[in-house]
Amino acid sequence: MSYKDQIDKSRMPKHVAIIMDGNGRWAKRQGKERIYGHQHGVDSVDSVLEGAVEAGLEYLTLYAFSTENWNRPQPEVDALMDLFVDTIHGYLPKMLKNNVRLLVIGDKARLSERTRSNMQAAIAETAHCSGTTLVLAISYSARWEIVNMVKELATEAANGKTNPADISEQMVEAHLCTNGIPDPDLLIRTSGELRISNFLLWQLAYSELYFTEVCWPDFKKEQLFEAIVDYQGRERRFGKTSEQIEPTKNSLS
Repeated sequence: MSYKDQIDKSRMPKHVAIIMDGNGRWAKRQGKERIYGHQHGVDSVDSVLEGAVEAGLEYLTLYAFSTENWNRPQPEVDALMDLFVDTIHGYLPKMLKNNVRLLVIGDKARLSERTRSNMQAAIAETAHCSGTTLVLAISYSARWEIVNMVKELATEAANGKTNPADISEQMVEAHLCTNGIPDPDLLIRTSGELRISNFLLWQLAYSELYFTEVCWPDFKKEQLFEAIVDYQGRERRFGKTSEQIEPTKNSLS
């Protein structure tokens, strides 16, 4: 039985986030340049997004480019920016066909005008779509996001619009890039690395973590389905006891 057939549609995670890792190492193992891995990673984006649509995921967030990635060699950065534009332009008809809405989070001010304008055009064209929402984290890091949130709240307080004593979790969330997006239920990281690399630090507070040795260019929709099945086998307590989560089941056992 395939992993897709094992998925319980009544217990689907609403939001899956993925750290797409291992493109460079995958390419080097084949004697190729790093960009070769990034190019093949695009095929995985296509397959995983297709799987998300098939499974009925509401949100899929992909960590595509961190603020730290700006420190990579300039030729690689330039090639990645071109790849983002080409991929979004090439996928737009498919996103519209599959009712996929596109959102982008991150420090967009650091992106080139060409990259920014192409992303904004795709966001506008898919704004009416009501199926899976694809969130691309580009020029993003959680520490940047949190610092930005603090600056915004501090400015509001300085202007008398906010009382610091009244600042709540809800107010913090309203100033994050992900405002209006549910926190991830499941975080997947590929390539065997066991860390979250400055990604959605606030939002991952209660997310289930799933690590796989598979490098991103080899991670396809079947691997996504496998991760979802693994997620569905876990008990999510959010600080409560098992008895509080399933009192009837536990009283009968």
